Amino acid sequence: MATVTVREHQAALYELLCEFDRICQKYNIRYTLFAGTLLGAVRHKGFIPWDDDADVLMLREDYDRFMAVASKETDQLRFFVQKENTKHWPMFFSKLRLQGTSCIEKYVPKDFKTHMGVYIDIFPCDCAADREFLRKCQYYASKIIIAKSLARRGYATDSKKKKLFMAFSRIVPLKLVRRIVLLPNKKGSKLVHSFLSAGKKYEKNVFPRTWLEETCKMNFEDRQFSVTKCYDRMLTMLYGDYMVLPKESERICKVHAVVVDLENSYEKYAELQRNMKITDFTQSIR
Repeated sequence: MATVTVREHQAALYELLCEFDRICQKYNIRYTLFAGTLLGAVRHKGFIPWDDDADVLMLREDYDRFMAVASKETDQLRFFVQKENTKHWPMFFSKLRLQGTSCIEKYVPKDFKTHMGVYIDIFPCDCAADREFLRKCQYYASKIIIAKSLARRGYATDSKKKKLFMAFSRIVPLKLVRRIVLLPNKKGSKLVHSFLSAGKKYEKNVFPRTWLEETCKMNFEDRQFSVTKCYDRMLTMLYGDYMVLPKESERICKVHAVVVDLENSYEKYAELQRNMKITDFTQSIR
């Protein structure tokens, strides 16, 4: 089993971010670093030292433009564009993955053809309804989409509530809930939502469209990436007083995977995955 430090994992994530940014610059596609990656840019000028993932957020029209060109633009021997709602990826967002690596997440997979290399998350941001009641409907409909996708992927949990909700989600037509969440893209809409980024709280996933329309460059590691000009407002919404460092005892990697290997492809771990149980997910193998 390969031993990978958080910093080595971050180096692989950085390579993916650079490739993502290269394509966006070439085609003049807007995006912003998002969530902990944005916080890292502002507070640490790079990755949060104990963070092991990377997120970007795009308006749906920019997300679609990126997906239309990404596969042909990347070196497919090095990168893999994992598009949402495709044969071997039933999820509601996309990823850019690194070929020849492994990032085995906390799932007992139903589809062993799913690419499981090291990745960055690419989240779409969609139009939010003008009325708050309808936006709440979008939020709850997004939870059904997420549950349906996780069930198809093989998400394992010992939570009775989660199991019950996932069972309920199976009987709800996907087309119906997608129609609710993905309102027609209206350029005049003032609000957008990031419900499909799987954020837990409604109020932390609704914000002005201008936050994604107006971007600037910010230092991240040894180069610059695109961030929202309203990064202070976004980070305050997400984290409160975000410049205050957590206590040392709380500076712990969330651990998104049970196996991270930068030298061997995920196929090497197929047998390990087949034998996984929920109890295997309590600790990471690094």
